[in-house]
Amino acid sequence: MAQNDLQMDDGVWLYCNNSAVRRAARQLGQLYDEAMGKTGLKGTQFSLMTQIVRSQEPTVKALADAMVMDLSALGHTLKPLIRDGLVELIPDPKDRRAKRVKLTPEGVARQKEMLGLWQEAQDRFDKSFGLERAQELRQTLAFLSSPEFAESFRRAEENDA
Repeated sequence: MAQNDLQMDDGVWLYCNNSAVRRAARQLGQLYDEAMGKTGLKGTQFSLMTQIVRSQEPTVKALADAMVMDLSALGHTLKPLIRDGLVELIPDPKDRRAKRVKLTPEGVARQKEMLGLWQEAQDRFDKSFGLERAQELRQTLAFLSSPEFAESFRRAEENDA
């Protein structure tokens, strides 16, 4: 679609926050995937593996919450990492019904390898977008993905009813 077509649109295309964020996320995802290409893994897998490290062997539920994913989507994303021996599910020692997510030694090594490639992509983003704008964007996106924003958004719907 040409830029002129976008300007002549009915306004929804350029006005919709959800569509704009999804388009941006898809493009950034593609760019970060290209940066991670040497590893054979995707940027989403790097993010997931990094969150596992950051959360120190979280439960599956806690990991889903941290990633703002439902359990089935998380399971779908974890499957290839488990299959490839990078991630394992282990019983929670305090509650045997719960499973914890842990990187294997191979997973730790791959996550560390990917960290350098991620940093290169991050630096290119900051250079292209501007460091200050990039920091502001990350703060805004962190708020948008927070439980507080979700609660406020849902409350606004209730107030409109």
